[in-house]
Amino acid sequence: MTQVIGVSESGQRGVRAAAGLFEQGRRQVGQVIAGQQEMVDQALLTVLCGGHALLEGVPGVAKTLAVKTVGRFLGLEFKRVQGTPDMMPADILGTSVFSPKTNEFSLHKGPVFTQFLLADEINRMPPRTQAALLESMEERQVTMDGEAHLLDGYFTVFATQNPLEFEGTYPLPEAQLDRFLLKIRVPYPTLAEERMVLERHHGSAEAKDLASTRIDPVDPMMLAEARREIRAVRVEPELFDYVLALIRRTREWPTIVLGASPRAATSLLLAAKAYAAREGRDFLIPDDVKDAARPILRHRLVLRPEAELEGFDTDRVVADVLAATPVPK
Repeated sequence: MTQVIGVSESGQRGVRAAAGLFEQGRRQVGQVIAGQQEMVDQALLTVLCGGHALLEGVPGVAKTLAVKTVGRFLGLEFKRVQGTPDMMPADILGTSVFSPKTNEFSLHKGPVFTQFLLADEINRMPPRTQAALLESMEERQVTMDGEAHLLDGYFTVFATQNPLEFEGTYPLPEAQLDRFLLKIRVPYPTLAEERMVLERHHGSAEAKDLASTRIDPVDPMMLAEARREIRAVRVEPELFDYVLALIRRTREWPTIVLGASPRAATSLLLAAKAYAAREGRDFLIPDDVKDAARPILRHRLVLRPEAELEGFDTDRVVADVLAATPVPK
């Protein structure tokens, strides 16, 4: 029998629920995933902010396993779809089925009707199927036959893609990318982390079997409280100006052809508040904005071709923009 994790024996939450959830999440998920703390933190942040995340990394770095483990820690329902070139929108959304007995159509729900949806290799889905996710990601509802079907309040899409394989893929358009709160880059593990992976696999034939791992789910009240804490983080007027200065500077930066949108500004502010809450603070500081800038902006900026030829990538450009923007005192 698994134990449900609370905030403390006394039930005191205050401004500590989010910080406690991050701390417990690292510990619980760490039983399955060796290292990758930044990925785990950003996955938790995505759910707490009510957003969606795009995970990019080469095959075999535990993207899928990490998402499944985070879902189990949070106690949320999990479903997975594998992107293929022949996938249709109905394969994700579901379809209306006619019943001869009742002489009526009824909705046969697809995998989108869940709390955690893992869209593996989303860039292998054809554009029509990618677009089918837009309404569910933005509005948290699915419209079929003129009727809207609401999705769960914790509905979160985690989509994965391979950054190196392009044959048979359909790159996500900017409108779709902008729906993702974060782009999480999943690197190779460090030497120590990879050794830990080998030791775990050597010690157990079921190293990847979540059912055999004791993961204590978080208290649902703590999860809801952590979400409220993030929304309630105080922001001084100077930091609103700082966020806007960063966003607007991307629109005139010489190596960028398409800068960040107004949605990027609201996303940056929300993610920065989550970073503040992770540290147990109920107020925002400039470092929170800096921490959030790369995962928020890296998939929203389009570089000029000549900049890419010179070896620039969006993370480097975001770092340059941060360095050039005055920090409020």
